Amino acid sequence: MGKAKELASLISTSEEVRHFRQAEAKIRDHERVQGLISTIKKKQKEIVAFESFGNREMAARIEGEIAELQAEIDSIPLVNEFQQSQSEINDLLQLVILAIKDTVSEKIHVETGAEAPPPSCGD
Repeated sequence: MGKAKELASLISTSEEVRHFRQAEAKIRDHERVQGLISTIKKKQKEIVAFESFGNREMAARIEGEIAELQAEIDSIPLVNEFQQSQSEINDLLQLVILAIKDTVSEKIHVETGAEAPPPSCGD
């Protein structure tokens, strides 16, 4: 368990995580982004309400409004920076997972499911 904590510490102090935290803080403090997010959440609740009353036409209209709001959010460079930092962290974690899997596979024979199971003793 000590090695896992050490690995977690290394990851949490990586450049990718530092960049993510900075981008996250900027997003949190960006009034326009927060306003758009809040509006989208309200509109999502409206969709649920309209759908529960069977008013699919209004729900579809609001879905269009949400798509426009999402496009506006996506056009903000800071949001792109945040999304890129999320992607970098995901890539880092995938590399760590693969390295652990490969190391474990070398130390202990681990079936990946890609190979056929060994024949049974009776065959």
